[in-house]
Amino acid sequence: MNRGLPQALLASDRPGTLDATLRDRLGVVERRFRAELHSDLDCVNDLAGHVEHYHGKMLRPMLTILASQAGGGNAAERPGVAERVDLLATVFEMVHMSTLVHDDVLDEADIRRRGQTINRLHGNETAVMLGDYLISHSYHLCCALDDARIARAVAATTNTVCEGELLQLSRRGDFALTPRVYFEIVRRKTAALTAACCRLPRLVVGDGFTDAAGEALSDYGEKVGIAFQIVDDVLDLVGDEATVGKTLGRDLAKGKMTLPVIHWVGAEQGAARDAALRMLSDAAAGRETPELRERIRGSGAVQRATQNAAALVQDARERLLNGLPEGDARQRLLDLAAALLERRH
Repeated sequence: MNRGLPQALLASDRPGTLDATLRDRLGVVERRFRAELHSDLDCVNDLAGHVEHYHGKMLRPMLTILASQAGGGNAAERPGVAERVDLLATVFEMVHMSTLVHDDVLDEADIRRRGQTINRLHGNETAVMLGDYLISHSYHLCCALDDARIARAVAATTNTVCEGELLQLSRRGDFALTPRVYFEIVRRKTAALTAACCRLPRLVVGDGFTDAAGEALSDYGEKVGIAFQIVDDVLDLVGDEATVGKTLGRDLAKGKMTLPVIHWVGAEQGAARDAALRMLSDAAAGRETPELRERIRGSGAVQRATQNAAALVQDARERLLNGLPEGDARQRLLDLAAALLERRH
């Protein structure tokens, strides 16, 4: 199947399809995103307009909206609550977009969502400043919720994301990276945000959204975020750039050890391990050979990483099944987790 997450949920032949109400609310998020970034400077509006093309799976707004419904039940439909949840969803999408713009600079990527990146079109300086513009506007928008708890939680989550990126940068070229360190990087740089998307709606919904539901949703969000990153790692190795829609192969070129590569190196011994480490070092120095990917793909490491992602998705689904009452929103979250394993972009 070649679907993004919303398309997978929209399929009419599976339960828990994404209904018109949720589509409308995602539309609200996109419009609020656009309005928040509007400037009286044309050059800024042109750049912000380009960032709008980065909207893809809308995973984080979907998680935010669905978590409010799954954990809050009828309380999530009280007057004004849905509007505040949509605003929070916009904040999370803005934080996420800022990380994409900055990531493209770090990875020297040329393609994002099948179009040229900001850094490719306008240079690294402009891309860095635009990423900062996005993150500053996310905090500006968050203040509209008029709740210091939410503002502090969003800021703390963003700090954790930055810590994860800094940890990853500090371990570039460490070809003996352990799975434990890898999962700590991913927990911080990717899963912290998806967990917050599922946890923080409780502060908006209030009564009717229990601590137990918030914990179940947070755990679900963290596991889904880690699984999402593992699938990204796999696609960077075996995906088709035209299908994935962004520059691939940057992990090896930047000396970043992803889970399938860690599995491959960990399974090699003696001279074969030494050869593996040499090939990784050469790739990071710009001398990658076709043999490197062939060896990784033929080792079973990709399949093992995919199994790790599937196990996390199963754990995430079980956390919801055991921690939340049955309902349409819970079913959509269950379907969303399963769709992660099917995505090709």
